[in-house]
This record gives sequence, structure tokens and C-alpha cells, in this order.
Amino acid sequence: MTRIIRIEKPGGPEVLKLETINLEKPSPEEVTIEHKAIGLNFIDTYHRSGSYPVKLPSGIGLEGAGVIKEIGSKVKDFSVGDSVAYAGAPLGAYSTERNYPEKNLVKVPSGINLEIAATLMTKGLTAYYLLHKTYPASSNETILFHAAAGGVGQIFCQWAKSMGCNVIGTVGSDEKISVAKKNGCNFVINYSKEDFAKKVLEITKGKGVPVVYDGVGKNTFHKSIECLKTRGMMVSFGNASGSLENIDVKKSIQPKGLYFTRPAMMHYLSSQDELKEGSNIMFEKIKLGQIKIDLYKKYRLDDVKQAHADLESRKITGPAVLIP
Repeated sequence: MTRIIRIEKPGGPEVLKLETINLEKPSPEEVTIEHKAIGLNFIDTYHRSGSYPVKLPSGIGLEGAGVIKEIGSKVKDFSVGDSVAYAGAPLGAYSTERNYPEKNLVKVPSGINLEIAATLMTKGLTAYYLLHKTYPASSNETILFHAAAGGVGQIFCQWAKSMGCNVIGTVGSDEKISVAKKNGCNFVINYSKEDFAKKVLEITKGKGVPVVYDGVGKNTFHKSIECLKTRGMMVSFGNASGSLENIDVKKSIQPKGLYFTRPAMMHYLSSQDELKEGSNIMFEKIKLGQIKIDLYKKYRLDDVKQAHADLESRKITGPAVLIP
């Protein structure tokens, strides 16, 4: 029997229900994965709460890693026993096992722990597309990343540092400053105490930065605009503090000729070739030690409500997983 987490209505962590089902055979282009670890991501709380509406009832979770138990009749590139990982639709990673389409899978190289792989597929590939595709950062550029001590931030800042970037990171508390510095930030600003825009302009000697990578959203948008240099790019990829309000183009974008983009993984990793390229670069960074992952916490699948409560209260300060 397969244990899954299902949601029937939007709401708080209490709407997460543990159920037991009989899993069907995989379709011709699917494989059955026995999960060893499931990635916990803030976007999961958006799907659960209704901030990002999903068709209900629904499974939940976009990221997992495990071992293939069975393959569909048309599957060519994977075999029973392969270690694999994935991130992306369809929802349903919060489960002991599941069927998943071959086209969205990647093989996990030997030597990479599946618990680590489960935390990488969303956070790591997000760092990849932000740094290599959305705004391809260059060595010696000074860039700004918000929530530098968070799950994505810890990977992003290490990755950017390995490319030779000078990284300014923001955090929400003094306790997170050391975490951000440990993970590659040259400068760390506690935006709950300091005017981060003023500090960024001091660091850059009034020039501003060419790009701001912002997963925080509402609370950081306007100050982020102040940080950008002429023709800079505002990369808004998350809503941790709430969704952005309507943007006043004349006020925010036009004065410095700025670029604004709202990227998502599906815009850059929708094909098998794109997925292989990104994951190969990411796994190589891990193997070379340029990105090091320290799991912050492991939760049992039964404790998923507590895991979501901890996510939303910012108690999770690094990559975390559910263990089936």
C-alpha cells in the first residue's frame, strides 16, 4: 500500500491529510519511484494555502528522489534500480511511492546521497536558471540576493561565489548573518534593522547593482528598485512576504530603464535537453565541492503538518526533507 498526503481544500497545515491507496501500474511513459526523500519547498505552502491555486483534490509536493521499482512499456532511458530525482509537475511528491513521467526525470550520479538530491532539484535548479539563464552573472559582478540564508539562498550564494561574483545577501535576523557568510556572501545586510538599499549603494559606491534576485516579494520590491543601476534587471521569483502589488511602470521601471522579469523553472527547464544540461552542471558543482549541502532537518512523512508550520514560521533555515 502507498501512503500519500492529499489536500481537498485550501487552508493551513491542518488540511494536509495522510491517506493510503493502491498505486496503479505506471503508464507506458512513466516509471514507479520508491521515494527515499522528498524535498520541502516554500512553494508547497502556496499550493496548500491556495496562493497558487491547484485543481482539488490534489497531491502535493514537487520534488523527490528515490529508486525506480517499475518502468512503463515505452520507457527507454531508465531501468529498474536506477537512482533518480525530479522537480516539477505533476504534484504528488509527498508519498512513499508514485508514478512519474520519464521526460521530467534525471539520473542521480553515484556518490550523491538521495537525501541531498531531493533538496537540490528545486532549489539547485532554481539557482542554476537564475544565474545562468535569467540573468547570466559574470565574474567580478556585484549582485544582490534576498533571503541569503534560506534554502535557495544557501545554494545560490555558494554557486555565485564559485563563478567569481561578489555577493550581497540580505537576511531577516542577526542569527542568519553567519549562515549567509558561510555560504558565500561577501556582504550581509539584516534588512529588518538596516535600510538595505542605502547599504547596497554604499557598498557599490553609489553605482547600484546590475541585478537583484528577489524571492521575498512585497516587502523588498521598492527598495530593490532603488538598488539597481541604470538598465538593471529586477528578477522576482517568489512571494515569501506576499505577492507583488500592481507595478507602477512609470514610477518603478521607467526612470532607470529597468528590466523586470518573473521567471519560473518551467520557462527554462521544460525540455529533456534543458533538464539534463542544468542537472549535469548542478551535480558537477556538488562533486567538485563548490556547493555543499547541510541538511537542516529531516521530518517523517507523518509529521508533514509540523513541517509546513515550521516552513511558514521561518524556523527552517536550510534544506529540509520529508522521509517516507
